[in-house]
Amino acid sequence: MTISDAIPRLLLDNLTTATILLDAELRLEYMNPAAEMLLAISGQRSHGQFISELFTESTEALNSLRQAVEQAHPFTKREAMLTALTGQTLTVDYAVTPILNNGATLLLLEVHPRDRLLRITKEEAQLSKQETSKMLVRGLAHEIKNPLGGIRGAAQLLARELPEESLRDYTNVIIEEADRLRNLVDRMLGSNKLPSLAMCNVHEVLERVCHLVEAESQGCITLVRDYDPSIPDVLIDREQMIQAVLNIVRNAMQAISSQNELRLGRISLRTRTMRQFTIGHVRHRLVTKIEIIDNGPGIPAELQETIFFPMVS
Repeated sequence: MTISDAIPRLLLDNLTTATILLDAELRLEYMNPAAEMLLAISGQRSHGQFISELFTESTEALNSLRQAVEQAHPFTKREAMLTALTGQTLTVDYAVTPILNNGATLLLLEVHPRDRLLRITKEEAQLSKQETSKMLVRGLAHEIKNPLGGIRGAAQLLARELPEESLRDYTNVIIEEADRLRNLVDRMLGSNKLPSLAMCNVHEVLERVCHLVEAESQGCITLVRDYDPSIPDVLIDREQMIQAVLNIVRNAMQAISSQNELRLGRISLRTRTMRQFTIGHVRHRLVTKIEIIDNGPGIPAELQETIFFPMVS
């Protein structure tokens, strides 16, 4: 194969658009890595399979594909619902273009997931609300901290003037409650400590969490590991990441125990890589995804939009 022959395949492999090539019988000829990532299947292993074995679509859509082969007529479908083999439902736009190759008709499918665009729009709105909420909380926290110092200082001075030790119990209560409120305000403001970043294996973090949870639950809960061993080391604060994952897993344990016996609980920790993923207005070529899945009752619908706001639990 010459360099010029390899260029088309190289271009397709590096496209961020999910691209699928079908033969005249609607069997898979090729899919690029973006399509493999979208459908969570291997193009090499799925070669020659009928399209309905790759994902579920409506009979009407299959008829449209057959018609495109017969009439060599391109078409576009908006907001189509595809069900991947994993059971995940995807909202996509796709364009179908017939291609003649040595007298045979091939179909080129360009699939654009709408879920990602909808997710980005939703996350941007949530981030905006969270930033507004954080600004209000920080402003309120500073307003609370200022008089707290005065209250605590006045209580200490008063304690020195009291003649009886029994009366100082009351000033001690004032001082202790002022300290408790100050600690609460500090938590609301967040940590001022800069993260200690270092290259770390995320699976080492997850295993540490698993050991802690197994000790806490005394082995009553089932932990399922579903790791992608190809994930490279990432730049993180190891201790903060352990704490973040541990908090989520503990929340899952509490949700499970509130619904049924802990021994019936099941928590899965899954890692995957994702390509061309947008986080905070920045599109990353490759990211690591950590999923924590439990068989508890789930987050109530009325809390799902505000679950990450300050003081919401």
